Amino acid sequence: MGFPRQLNTVVDAYQFAIDWCGNSPEQKAAIRACKAALIGDIEAETARGVFVAFARKKDILIEDGAIPPDMRKARPTHV
Repeated sequence: MGFPRQLNTVVDAYQFAIDWCGNSPEQKAAIRACKAALIGDIEAETARGVFVAFARKKDILIEDGAIPPDMRKARPTHV
């Protein structure tokens, strides 16, 4: 979409993976892992690892602290 999006919860990650255009094995794995975490079958940290692998494969992951300063200013703030 051209702008960073912060995902804080398994629900956020699940929604992102569902909304992502595509149908790759990594995306399907991320969706399955998030679903499993939401129902308690796996730990959230395990689902996070699967989701991160998906995001890295699609080259859409911004590592912590890697957001350029000019983009940080453009991020919406919540009131």
